Amino acid sequence: MYSGKKAFLVNGRGRYIDDINLLDMLYMSIYRSPYARARLKNIDGGLNSHELRAYYKAAVGEMADLSGGREDLKLYREPVLAIDYVNYVGQPIAAVFGKNKYDSEDKLSEVNVDFEPMQAVSSIDESLKSDPVHNGASSNILASYTLGTKFDEKDIDYDISLEDEFFNERILGNSIETRGCIADYRDGFLTFYASTQSVHSIKNGLASTLGLDRDKIRVIQADTGGAFGSKGGYYPEYLIAAYASMKYKKPVKWIETRSEYLMAAYAGRGVKSWAKIYAKNNGKITGIQVKLYVDAGAYDAGTGSFAPYFIGYQITGPYLIKNVYVEASSVITNKSPMGPYRGAGRPEASFIMERMIDLLADRIGKDPADVRLINASDVPFTSPTGLQVMDASRPFLEKALKTMNYYEISKNEKTGLSFFVLIPSTRPGESARIVSGDGHIKVYLGGDTHGQGHEAWARNIIKEYLNVDESLVTLENGDTKELDEGVGAWGSRSAIVGGSALVNACKKIREQVKSKFGEYAPDKLLNNHFDAEDFFSADFSLNSLNANMITARVLNHSVDITGWYCYYDLGNVLDMGNVIGQIQGGALEGIGQVLSEGIKYSDDGQLITNSISLAGLLKADDIPDKFHIHIAENPSDVPSHAKGLGESPTIGTPSALARAIELNTGRRVRITPIGPDYL
Repeated sequence: MYSGKKAFLVNGRGRYIDDINLLDMLYMSIYRSPYARARLKNIDGGLNSHELRAYYKAAVGEMADLSGGREDLKLYREPVLAIDYVNYVGQPIAAVFGKNKYDSEDKLSEVNVDFEPMQAVSSIDESLKSDPVHNGASSNILASYTLGTKFDEKDIDYDISLEDEFFNERILGNSIETRGCIADYRDGFLTFYASTQSVHSIKNGLASTLGLDRDKIRVIQADTGGAFGSKGGYYPEYLIAAYASMKYKKPVKWIETRSEYLMAAYAGRGVKSWAKIYAKNNGKITGIQVKLYVDAGAYDAGTGSFAPYFIGYQITGPYLIKNVYVEASSVITNKSPMGPYRGAGRPEASFIMERMIDLLADRIGKDPADVRLINASDVPFTSPTGLQVMDASRPFLEKALKTMNYYEISKNEKTGLSFFVLIPSTRPGESARIVSGDGHIKVYLGGDTHGQGHEAWARNIIKEYLNVDESLVTLENGDTKELDEGVGAWGSRSAIVGGSALVNACKKIREQVKSKFGEYAPDKLLNNHFDAEDFFSADFSLNSLNANMITARVLNHSVDITGWYCYYDLGNVLDMGNVIGQIQGGALEGIGQVLSEGIKYSDDGQLITNSISLAGLLKADDIPDKFHIHIAENPSDVPSHAKGLGESPTIGTPSALARAIELNTGRRVRITPIGPDYL
C-alpha cells in the first residue's frame, strides 16, 4: 500500500517541472549541432554565443567555467553556447523563445548556421592516434594518472600470467523524466526551479557563472522523476534559461525532449582497458598491471578528468594483491561530455578485476569462489593504490557464499559470482533540518530525493529519535531558502551522511524542547515551533563489502536470469522496503548494461541510438525470475550507523551476469552490452 509521498505521486498530484506554469512565461528550445565536429562559419538568429560572449566580457570577464575551475583543464571546458566550433552532436549553438513549446520549436527554423564539417574523433582508439580536437592542445589526453608502483615481472613470484581486454560502452540513465528547469528573474532576484539531485550545486553554478550574489538566488527542486547521476550536475541549458530570464524580464521554461537527452546529457561508462595478472598455481594473485582509457567526450564538463583515477584507485577490490600498477587516462572524443551514471567508476573497476579472476579460475581448474577466497584477507588492509578495505574480506566472503548457498546451487546452475567494495561519496558530508509546529514536522535534506524513497527512512529516524508518528512527518523537496548549505544525493551517500545529519538534528531539537519545557514529549514538539539544523561533516573514509551471485540460462538466443542473489552489508538498515526497491532497481540497470543498453555512435560521430526504442532499455521479460536478497547489518560508526547501498547492484551485477552467460555459451564476455550478435 502506498503512503505519503508515493501515494501523492501515484495519484497524479506530483508537481514536476512541466507542471509549473508562471504568468507570461517563455518556452525555450535549443538549436543543436547536427555534426559531431564542425567549424561555425556564421551563426544568424536566436540567442547565440556572440551575445553571451559580450555579456560575459562585461559581467564576469570570461565564459562560464563548467569544468570545476582547474587551471590545467580550462582549455577543455565547455562553452555555454558553441563558439567557433561544435564538438558533439547535440551541442547547444543557439536558443529561441516562444509563447508555448510549439511556438519555440517552430522558431528553431529561424536560426541559420553555416557549418564547415570536420573529421570527427569517434572512439578511444581514434583519439589516441588523431591530432588534437581542441586548438592549443598538444594531444587528446585530458588527464593521466599512475597508481601503485611499477614493477618488473621478473622480480615477482608467479607461475602463470594471463591478460585480457575489456570494454564497457557508454550508457545513460534514461529516467522517466528528462532534464528541465524554469528561471524566473525579477527585481534583481533569481528563482530557479529544477529537476535535480542537488539544488545547492545548481545554486553554486548559477552564482559563479552569472556573477550574482548567492543571496540573490533561490533554487527549488520540483518533484523529480529519476536521475541516476545525469541530474547531479550543472548544464549549459540552465545558464541559458537564467540569462534569458534576465534579458527578457520573463520566466523561461526549458524541457528537453528524449532525443535531446540522448544526444546531449552527460553519459557514463565508456571505458576500454587491458589487464594482466600474475598468479601462483594455487590461484594466489601476486601482481596485476592495468592500462585503462576513459572516453571523456568533447569537454571536461562532468567527470571525465577524475574518472580514470577513481577507477584505477579501486582496481583490486576486496583482494590483497602485493604488486599493483595502473596507468589510467581519459581522452577527448567528439561525443557529449562524460558524467556520472549509477556506480560512476565502481562498476568499471569491478568488471576488470572480477573478469580476470574468472579467467584465472578457468586456467587453473579451480572454482571461481575458491580463487576469490584465496585472494581475500583475514584482516583490514590498504591496497597499493591507497584503497582502504576497512573490514576483513575473507570471513565476509565465506559468509556470503554460505548465505547465498553458492556451492549447492552452482552444481546444477550456470552461476556467476562477484565480490566488491562499495566506496560511498561521503565527503564533505551533508545537511538536514527539522521544523515543527501546527501538529506536523517538516524535514529538509541537503541531498534531494529523486525517486529513491528518502521519505521512508527520514520518517523512521524521526519516529525512533522523537517518537513522532510517520503520518505527521513530511520530507520536503530541496530548497536553498530552507536549507542554505547542502551537497546532493549521489554516490550511495544519503543514508550515511544525510541520515547522520538528521539524527543529529533530532538530538538538537529534542534538547530545545527539554530546555523550554523541562522534559521532552512529542506533543510539546508538534504543537510548538522548533527549528534545528545540522551539517554532518564526513572527512573520513567509509566503505563496505558486498557480494552478488546470478544464475542464468541462454535459450533461443536470449538470456533467462533464473536467480539474482545478493549479500550486502548495509550497516544499520533504516527502511527495509526502501532497501528492496533500491536493490531491485539497481539490479535491472546492471542487467541492462550487460544485455542491451548503450549509447552508440557511427564512425563520423553521429548518434545511432537516437531514440528511446534504440537505447536498449530492458523489457518486462528481461527481469530475473526471482530476487534473493540477503542483508548483513554491521553498523558503521556514523550517527545513522548506515552504510552505502544505491550503487551496489550496478557494481556487482555486470561481472556476475557476464560469467553466467559465458558458462552457458562457452564464449568469453569482455564487452558490455553483449548485444544480440553475441547470443
